Amino acid sequence: MRRYETFIIIDPDLSDEERSPIFEKAKDLIQQEECLLVMLDEWGAKKLAYEIKKKSRGYYVRLDYCGTGKLVDEMERFFRIDDRVMKYMTVLLDKYADIELIKEEMAKAEVKEIEPDQNESDIEQDAPDIPDINDSETAKDETTKTTESE
Repeated sequence: MRRYETFIIIDPDLSDEERSPIFEKAKDLIQQEECLLVMLDEWGAKKLAYEIKKKSRGYYVRLDYCGTGKLVDEMERFFRIDDRVMKYMTVLLDKYADIELIKEEMAKAEVKEIEPDQNESDIEQDAPDIPDINDSETAKDETTKTTESE
């Protein structure tokens, strides 16, 4: 199986409810072909380098998936037909992708996303009490030390 990356520019005037069927259709196509969706990354609305369909902004989405040429053809056919999709581009990332290795990387990434949240709460609980710098006695002592040394 090969690993692909597809960039989609969607009409920015669409609401989240109007955009979600596009993502659902792409996910369904990937599942129908028994392929693997690695990541659906929404970049959001950004300014275009040039106008597309008389629009100067577009909603960018990146799909990272493992699949076959048949899947790519079907996805691009869907994007070509759908008027909500302004542009799309598919790039071959890896000609011989190892799906088991990719699944392991995805699992590790999920664990890393969970662990930092737990570590931050542990750090806050273990942190020692640091005296306030603006404490009036400390500020007076520091002021007298600097005037005496001058």
